[in-house]
Amino acid sequence: MTVPIPSAKPDTSPRPVTYEELLRGDSAYSLHEAEAYFGGRLQAKESALRLGRRLERIGVPYAVIGAVAMNAHKYERFTVDLDLIVRRESIPVIHEALVGLGYVLRFAGSKNLIDTENRVRIDLVIAGGFPGDGLPKPIDFPDPGQGTVVIEGIHYVTLEKLIELKLASGITRPTRLSDLGDVQKMIHVLKLPREFGDRLHPYVRSKFDEFWVAMDADELKDEF
Repeated sequence: MTVPIPSAKPDTSPRPVTYEELLRGDSAYSLHEAEAYFGGRLQAKESALRLGRRLERIGVPYAVIGAVAMNAHKYERFTVDLDLIVRRESIPVIHEALVGLGYVLRFAGSKNLIDTENRVRIDLVIAGGFPGDGLPKPIDFPDPGQGTVVIEGIHYVTLEKLIELKLASGITRPTRLSDLGDVQKMIHVLKLPREFGDRLHPYVRSKFDEFWVAMDADELKDEF
């Protein structure tokens, strides 16, 4: 059984209203933020840059995944939270350095945070865990100290790893079918060649090829 990792110090800061809650509760604010996003500003990316700088200062490796990583790899997708991989032993270090200093715990005993400046939820994903259903599989969340790519000052997983994680997640967990949809859209928008699948783990390679063939067939139909 996995034992929850406690915070290194008590979190006495009140939990702020999150960015997601603001969007849901105020249609005018939601419209304003959508316009800002399409104008080039993504709140979660700003939070990633701010957090990344803090983690580098305390020597904690990290790798951003999820929708923020999709944006970095040139597929634009609006998001209200930030997901990043860290090592298990980094959690208490992060809590000690950040909680009460611009960040609060999502709730008592949580490993996850809220950026109080940008009001963005931050999910800390443990390296070595498994996407989707959480059960052991050939694809896991990689060590953030290896194989990342730096884009505009932020450490991200590579495009190959991002697609592998999303395919493995969607294949094994029915409630994560949106991850499969993300891959289909990335194939189309980024114009990924069929050979891109050769760079993926065999566990998900056939699913990528299936999507590629389906997308190619749809595009051929559109030409006639």
